[in-house]
Amino acid sequence: MLGRLAFAAVILVGASVRAAVPEYHAEIVHIYPHDPAAFTEGLLYRDGFFFESTGLNGHSSIREVEVQTGKIVKQHDIGPKYFGEGIVDWKDHLIGLTYTTGIGFIFNIGDFSEISDFHYAGEGWGLTRDDSRIYMSDGTSDLRILEPDTMRQTGTIHVTCDGAPLKNLNELEWVKGEIYANVWLTHIIVRIDPGSGKVVGIVDLGDLLAIASANRAVDVLNGIAYDTAGDRLFVTGKLWPSLFQIRLSGHAQESIACPILK
Repeated sequence: MLGRLAFAAVILVGASVRAAVPEYHAEIVHIYPHDPAAFTEGLLYRDGFFFESTGLNGHSSIREVEVQTGKIVKQHDIGPKYFGEGIVDWKDHLIGLTYTTGIGFIFNIGDFSEISDFHYAGEGWGLTRDDSRIYMSDGTSDLRILEPDTMRQTGTIHVTCDGAPLKNLNELEWVKGEIYANVWLTHIIVRIDPGSGKVVGIVDLGDLLAIASANRAVDVLNGIAYDTAGDRLFVTGKLWPSLFQIRLSGHAQESIACPILK
């Protein structure tokens, strides 16, 4: 992701002239504190806590974080040669990717001790799961389907927005049968039908970016967590001082053109 950071100032988003996709708007339910030094790459909610991964070489870590206070309960730093990326929980494990080194790590979720590692081709960006499969993003328009116990690839989901490939899919979260994905260098989340790969909704969170950056410099939106039991959706960003619980509108307010990365 270091190469991505270097080009963060480049405007890559253009409006498509293709047909429209439903747009969903977000209402802020609650604002929680978030470590403003955390270059957030992965986020998930489990057992009343957030689990978060951070990036940048020499600053990469996995963390367990209190929801209400943002306090770090425990932290494991990843070696300085690794740029930490997305994480996912599976059983009693926490699984994390690295950006360009083609290696992932499996940790005990209780004490963050390293259990093993695994390898993959290409880049590692984001992870999420349903009850039987893990999904991985790699910066392209394809999501990899992985077998959780071996982390071997068993399939691919080709993601399209009104028929056009949508790349730069980043942090992922499984929400009510859909895959939510941050689109890197934008303030949007796309809702993906995992069966077809089609984008079935776009969530514009530009207002949150304005709030998070009101008093300090921040980076892009990145980080989605869902509390299944409480039906709570959380989002944050890289170097954001706040983490937001949001509620999406019950139906699309309008339809907009697909964001296509040039």
